[in-house]
Amino acid sequence: MDRAQKQEAIEALKGVFDTSGAVVVTHYMGLTVAEMTDLRGKLREQGAQLKVVKNTLAQKALEGAAGEAGDALFKGPVAIAFGPDPVSAAKVATQYAKDNDKFTVIGGLMGQQVLDQKGVSALATLPSLDQLRAKIIGLIQAPATKIAGVLQAPAGQLARVMGAYAAKDAA
Repeated sequence: MDRAQKQEAIEALKGVFDTSGAVVVTHYMGLTVAEMTDLRGKLREQGAQLKVVKNTLAQKALEGAAGEAGDALFKGPVAIAFGPDPVSAAKVATQYAKDNDKFTVIGGLMGQQVLDQKGVSALATLPSLDQLRAKIIGLIQAPATKIAGVLQAPAGQLARVMGAYAAKDAA
């Protein structure tokens, strides 16, 4: 890699670190090409990506923003999983690490904050953005449905009382 290519790679990594909700740092030693392709496919389904990075370039792209703890994540054969949603990459990477012992989650970066394995696992247990949106819509619609039911109840009771009086008079 010449100097221009390295600079281009650093700029691309800076863009990844700036635009991603969270970056999950993983070790992939021992994975076959088929397993890496499978992992990439699972991440792509969730709108995330996997990229094998060179440690020195990743550290230069961070420019010490994450401190020594962030730089310490980039040791050994490192791949980063990232996506615009902070939860999607963490969920897929954590689940894949449970299923495959050759793939391990080392930590992560969320903005300027450095996450350890437990932090990434906690992030993976959170609901995704789409799930949160669905819950909010459900919460908003529930009171409207209850209000409609409450408003209809008195009218229904009045109609039943009138029907009862009409049946009583007819008899």
